[in-house]
Amino acid sequence: MTIEGEKQPDLPISELASQEAESDVEPLGAADEGGVEEAARTELQQLKEAARFATPERAAAVVEALLFAAEKPLDLATLEEATQFSPELLEAALASLQSTYAPGRRGVTLVDLGGRWQLRTEPQAGIYVRRLLQVKPLRLTRAALETLAIIAYRQPITRPEMEDLRGVDCGAVTKALLERKLIRILGKKDEPGRPLIFGTTKEFLELFNLRDLTQLPTLREFQELSEESRRIVEEEAPRPAAAGLADLAQDPAAEERVIQSTAESESALEQLESAIEQAEESSKSTAAVLAPAAAPEPAKGE
Repeated sequence: MTIEGEKQPDLPISELASQEAESDVEPLGAADEGGVEEAARTELQQLKEAARFATPERAAAVVEALLFAAEKPLDLATLEEATQFSPELLEAALASLQSTYAPGRRGVTLVDLGGRWQLRTEPQAGIYVRRLLQVKPLRLTRAALETLAIIAYRQPITRPEMEDLRGVDCGAVTKALLERKLIRILGKKDEPGRPLIFGTTKEFLELFNLRDLTQLPTLREFQELSEESRRIVEEEAPRPAAAGLADLAQDPAAEERVIQSTAESESALEQLESAIEQAEESSKSTAAVLAPAAAPEPAKGE
């Protein structure tokens, strides 16, 4: 209560605005909350009713819109909750979209990430998208790739086991991979010290475009790749002499060929030496015939 003519204390503008807002807004009553819930139930009922008469083409269009709007891969349960379509209808829609967005056909492809689907830029068009958006691709250091490969193939694995394989400390690299959500902590190993156990994540599969860990290259594929790479390098690079000697040493018939070649070389050398001797004798005979006879020396006292 203030006396007429008395100046009221000044209030900050923010407090005045909040007081006006509080005076204008009425509290949300139970009736209003019930109206929101009723509207949600009505919308859900409409979706269920629409799902009963949805055609495969309509389902494919709806799923395409959801995949386009989603920021992360969507699984079947999420799609079913959002659309109220049956799992069979959703699977048919996804199969149709996979055919439509097959790699190499459009600028966008539909990728299956182990039961989760996502629309992604076609790899060959990725450079143009990165240039437009001015973004840089994710880069991993050699140490990070080595550690990540060890975890992917040996998981569940502890940090001491990683360091034993790499021969160096993996603390900083492991922390960086955890921050990028490429690996996660699975628990603790039941041994002295209770070391943490690490494994890969869904983000790891998404980064390398894998459905599951079974799509990782096998050891045999690595060996075939290395053999193929070595063959390509040998064909393109000049053949060193040491490589030829090594191949010769592994050849079973190499010794026989060497002995035969040596015998032929010795025979040719003997023939050459004989021809040289004959030429020298013939040269001496010719010189004796053509040289004039020496005049006799005069006797002393003549």
